[in-house]
Amino acid sequence: MTKLLFTLIFRSLSALPLRVLHRLGAWLGRLTYALSKQYATRMRENLQQAGFSLDDPQGRQLLSAVIDEAGKSIVELPWIWGRSYREVLDSVVECKGREYFEAAEASGKSIIYLTPHLGCFELAGLYCAQHKPITILYRQPKLAWLEEVMCLGRGRGQAKLAKADLSGVRLMFKALKRGEAIGLLPDQVPGGGEGVWADFFGRSAYTMTLVGRLAQANDATLLLVSAERQDAGYAIRFEPLLLDYTQPVPLQINAALEKMIMKCPAQYLWSYNRYKVSRGVLPPDQESTS
Repeated sequence: MTKLLFTLIFRSLSALPLRVLHRLGAWLGRLTYALSKQYATRMRENLQQAGFSLDDPQGRQLLSAVIDEAGKSIVELPWIWGRSYREVLDSVVECKGREYFEAAEASGKSIIYLTPHLGCFELAGLYCAQHKPITILYRQPKLAWLEEVMCLGRGRGQAKLAKADLSGVRLMFKALKRGEAIGLLPDQVPGGGEGVWADFFGRSAYTMTLVGRLAQANDATLLLVSAERQDAGYAIRFEPLLLDYTQPVPLQINAALEKMIMKCPAQYLWSYNRYKVSRGVLPPDQESTS
């Protein structure tokens, strides 16, 4: 897709009401599920790995909702990135766990916001950027012009972006030293040497170690945050995360993510390849015997 065509589609979609985009997204989700066998298989396998049976009516109903929500997560992006910052913030109609957010903001301590692939995770970072500077780690897309659009959409309020490399990690350490906030996707598969294998829904998943290093070095407050889609907009959810540094941190983070996901399983991105083996990393069965 050329930059000109993408810009035209992006602007056209961003002008539509959010409810219309979500209906289009549900249609896109079903089309993708029907056309991509690999996509459909991974989604089903990940749901079953999490303990959901797809052979009963309740399981089939959940699968249908997951397919729709995955499509919505794509089609809502032009609205989130293209509308004014005020409009995006006004789309939040409910805040669950606001007391944790307000206490963290008022504490004067640095904050680490952990946003899983749940609901509209693009909105979560923008919401947190209202009152405190936040540095958000991101991976560069392959297309340079797409990175420009993405950075413009994400870098609003007091949000700053840091590339997912050594320079970006340094920026995050510096932000925490200044008493600011940072944001990460804790269920994103890290590169080789940047993670360990830890249980996630009963299966080993390569999990980043960065969160524990950042938190422990800076005595930072950790909050899980998600933005769940509702009929009238979004509901932001904050949950505290208390770590025991005498125990494996990645395992604790995955356990906390599981609990949060199970509160709204239809909106988790089950099509994400969470169990992939990063380049240069031994699979968990080989690592345990090496």
